[in-house]
Amino acid sequence: MTTAGDRLVKVEGAGNDFVLGTGSWARRLSDDGELVTRLCDRRRGIGADGALALVADRPDRIVLVHRNADGSRSAFCANGTRCAARAAVELLGAPTVLAVVTDWATIPATVSPTGVSLELPAPGTVRPIRLAGPERTWSGSRLEVGVPHLVLPVTDLASLDIVALAGPLRRHPELGDAGANVHMIEKTDEGLEIRSMERGVATEVLCCGSGVVAAALVTLAGSPARRLTVVPRSGDRLTVEALGEPPNTASRLTGPARLVAAVEPIFTG
Repeated sequence: MTTAGDRLVKVEGAGNDFVLGTGSWARRLSDDGELVTRLCDRRRGIGADGALALVADRPDRIVLVHRNADGSRSAFCANGTRCAARAAVELLGAPTVLAVVTDWATIPATVSPTGVSLELPAPGTVRPIRLAGPERTWSGSRLEVGVPHLVLPVTDLASLDIVALAGPLRRHPELGDAGANVHMIEKTDEGLEIRSMERGVATEVLCCGSGVVAAALVTLAGSPARRLTVVPRSGDRLTVEALGEPPNTASRLTGPARLVAAVEPIFTG
């Protein structure tokens, strides 16, 4: 395997953007939450939804640490994992079929010119939930795809003020101390549209990949279909395939991931 040395790059997957580091930058992003916060600031830093620290464990396996924009460490980020797999192939010379070790699980990944596919473990318990919140009582499902998600079906997705509504919901007492990423979804003729607000990010994100999986598995439950196209705020199309009986099943997520730019910081702090 070739080495990329100490690299800091900007990557994005379906509009979810990250600073990604290898070498000494991987160590710094992994260990220093305050540095991640500074880099992710969209006014005073590079600007990103989070940071990815990438280390080659062996030729066909990489270890990934993900931090949110507020510096907090997250067990899993599906868009970030796809971006990490792409970066491992393009920067580290990894094969196009590889494993990504995350804080949640070791994720098999396949990188192609048009996208990256991840095979994800089953989410486990899917719990129906009703929450009293802004404007209405919300009914949906809580489940974990690496991190906790709250999926709320609606019929007025385009008109909703996601930040005002999802901000309080993601910290609702009934979700426990960890809270949850909040996703509002609406079925369409082509599949599913989704809008998301994540823990650790101050505003609506263009896409949350693990939320896409959570929303798709909940939507596919009770349906003969096993594949769903999901369109996040970015307008990209991601596909989720249930590999068994949804929602409690392993799944395959396929979506875009690309390297945007190399970064040459002019600061050392």
